[in-house]
Amino acid sequence: MRKKLTSLLLATLLTVHFSFSQSVQDLVVQLTATTQASPPQITLNWLGDAGATSYQVYKKKKSDSNFSLLQSGLSATATQFVDTAVQVGESYEYFVKKFISPYNGYGYINTGINVPELDLKGVMILVVDTMYAANLATEIADLEADIEKDGWKVERIDVDRTDLVTAVKARIVAAYNKDPQNTNGVYLLGHVPVPYSGDLVPDGHTNNHYGAWPADGYYGEIDGTWTDATVNNTTAPARTQNVPGDGKFDQTIFPSPVELQVGRVDFYNMATFTETEEELLRRYLNKAHQYKHKQITAVNRAIIDDNFGYFSGEAFASNGWRNFAPLAGSDSLKSGDYFTNMKQRSYLWSFGCGGGSYTSCSGVGTTANFAADSLQSIFTILFGSYFGDFDSQNNLLRAALANGSTLTNFWAGRPNWLIHHMGMGENIGYSARITMNNSIYYASVYPRYIHSALMGDPTLRAYMITPPSKLTINNIGGFTAQLSWNASPDNVDGYNVYMKNDSNDNYVKLNSALITGTTYSYNQYLKGNYTYMVRAVRLDTTPSGTYNNISLGAWNTTFSTAVNERDFALAFNVYPNPSKGLVTLDIASDEYENYAVKITDISGKVLMNHTATTGRNTLDLNSFAKGTYFITVAAPAGKQSVKKIVLN
Repeated sequence: MRKKLTSLLLATLLTVHFSFSQSVQDLVVQLTATTQASPPQITLNWLGDAGATSYQVYKKKKSDSNFSLLQSGLSATATQFVDTAVQVGESYEYFVKKFISPYNGYGYINTGINVPELDLKGVMILVVDTMYAANLATEIADLEADIEKDGWKVERIDVDRTDLVTAVKARIVAAYNKDPQNTNGVYLLGHVPVPYSGDLVPDGHTNNHYGAWPADGYYGEIDGTWTDATVNNTTAPARTQNVPGDGKFDQTIFPSPVELQVGRVDFYNMATFTETEEELLRRYLNKAHQYKHKQITAVNRAIIDDNFGYFSGEAFASNGWRNFAPLAGSDSLKSGDYFTNMKQRSYLWSFGCGGGSYTSCSGVGTTANFAADSLQSIFTILFGSYFGDFDSQNNLLRAALANGSTLTNFWAGRPNWLIHHMGMGENIGYSARITMNNSIYYASVYPRYIHSALMGDPTLRAYMITPPSKLTINNIGGFTAQLSWNASPDNVDGYNVYMKNDSNDNYVKLNSALITGTTYSYNQYLKGNYTYMVRAVRLDTTPSGTYNNISLGAWNTTFSTAVNERDFALAFNVYPNPSKGLVTLDIASDEYENYAVKITDISGKVLMNHTATTGRNTLDLNSFAKGTYFITVAAPAGKQSVKKIVLN
């Protein structure tokens, strides 16, 4: 895959082209979907292919592991499949297989009807290289805020670029173990030590590129065994040689499934750019911030620059045609020159492939081109020899992020990447993890090899909404928080309000129905700090389906002076407190025969309603999880008291 292909490789390529006359498009099913809510129906659409003999359709819920055959033997002329066995709000995946000689074609789509918003995403571990952390404190603070405003909880780790990768991994694992059920990602910022592993040559250059490759997935794979004892490659270039005890691991394939999404923003050793490493990092962080707040945008279309073609059935550019169809629509995909097109107009998606070196992709461009030109793309894919080894000097894969508006890049073709979930609101780190773990559910070569890596912020999403702004809080009597905010300038359906406080540092959603105005009130039962966040929600229609999209949040913090037990002149006691489940509720007042008892969690969600009488009442809370709750006792005339109860 060098700029000048060997005569043998070229002869093979020509033989394949002349023997079968197949194109890249023959190996792709460009899927899009249309939906209707009543009655529920999903219609899959694709472009016809005169060479096809038949089609098969497979289906699964997004949360399931395995596809099931839904329909076989579809006509060779079929361009559509209608599925009525669907539910509103459920997220599905479909896989359509095209039978065509000599290799089959594939297409994937994540779709659904009015799928709920993906709002609370768990913990993102932010690993920061200390080299420029102080100088970039403002930009990193904005990054942390943006990640949190997008529904993540940030767990930050600062490391030195000279640390051992095993030491960095140990700290990531320790952070993961704080909340293993909810920790979902790792964002590597700066020249965080690069793990190397394996004895592999995914670009095919056995003469000078066999050996250990960078393996950022090591940081996301939590519980597998990584060894440094068996591989003994002394003939590779010094950087990729791998011998026992050298700190580079033996594994060529991930030893177990990768638990965490991983993305890297790293401009170390990029001397072709006139800007310093610190300046490149600052520029990236600023443009990512602007993109998330919809201050940088791109037209939802794709440009594909293919300089390999069919290539013995591997058809590397299928990673553009297959992935971009459900994201931008088949009619918004264009074949053309990478640099020429994106210097003149914007493309949300872009792909380029060609014979490569560490700093070039033939027919596409070079690191020097990226340094000189400001391209208008957000999510790009590049494939060619050598530069998939991203830790090299002036590396082309990282160069794409250093200028223009581009925010992510990855080396797709060996293996194929799977980003179709972004059409329904997923972040690109989700796609990276799916790709790293793919073995049998999606067609690919080099499955689960350790060299797959995402360059860029893993939290990035495709379709942004401008956030609301200027959230203000009027704290009435130190108890009731009255929130108001400026509406999003975009056309939105309403807002969600989230809260965390001193007793719970995870956001909880407060409203049960979408708020259509710009105000909200909440009673704060506990004394302490409360942080509120408001996010805009809109039902979006994409070429994949319909889902509730959600903006970043506007936030503010207030201090509640309410005591832990707020008394409104109705006396009762609750004991034992803390309790293991059985609680005695003792109501002292005998003014009324019956009292309404309500138990809520800290978000205000009602978990139990009960009728009590004067004197002792028993409440069974054994079904409740450990945590803090509130018991409200109300008399018919309106008197009420609220007390906190802790279950342990």
